[in-house]
Amino acid sequence: MPGIGIITNVVAILLGGLLGLGCGRFISERFQETLMRACALAVIFLGLGGTLREMLRIGTDGQLIFGGAHMMLASLIGGALIGELINIEDRMEAFGAWLKRVSGSSGDARFIDGFVTASLTVCVGAMAVIGSINDRLLDDPSVLFAKSVLDAVVVMLLTATLGRGCIFSAVSVGLFQGAIFLVAGAIEPIITPAALANLSYIGNILIFCVGTNLLGLPHIRVANFFPALVIAILWQ
Repeated sequence: MPGIGIITNVVAILLGGLLGLGCGRFISERFQETLMRACALAVIFLGLGGTLREMLRIGTDGQLIFGGAHMMLASLIGGALIGELINIEDRMEAFGAWLKRVSGSSGDARFIDGFVTASLTVCVGAMAVIGSINDRLLDDPSVLFAKSVLDAVVVMLLTATLGRGCIFSAVSVGLFQGAIFLVAGAIEPIITPAALANLSYIGNILIFCVGTNLLGLPHIRVANFFPALVIAILWQ
């Protein structure tokens, strides 16, 4: 059934978040901090590994070749400029603030931080885009099924440390992947193997940035780099 992958992903995030919310009260602050660091390191190395897989190639002489530098620079710089003009991250935070009000979570000081962090973690990356396209065009939800398992674990850990705002990342995933699902037919002609490789390249760089934010390093406004994914797809 087309769309079952997206539905599964949303349900998995809700279940992972609820489990994290229920277990969080039994985990000391020291353990929560350690879990957050572990989650951050996992996201960093997932992003780094995916980036290096697309970035490095073995030449005919057996030497490593650094590829896609021009595409990477154009996508990240161009995407950052467009993203800052649109101010995507502030819009996400405003959406998080609205969810905070309507969910009765006004007393939760970390709601918006949890919502934005979890949303970026589960939305950014090639799996979300490729999985939604496969679900629509190929009736193949296997990528989203695998992503659902990963997201459930990540959101469980994030909710245990950042609170209930993380659970509402299910809304972000439903809207983001649902939109891709709906327009997949229109963008099918430009989704070539090269476009998918570029998407994975830039998407994994953004995943790496999400990990550094989780680790408490200088904050990167990752959502404002989302247009970089579009530039990467169009770069042939």
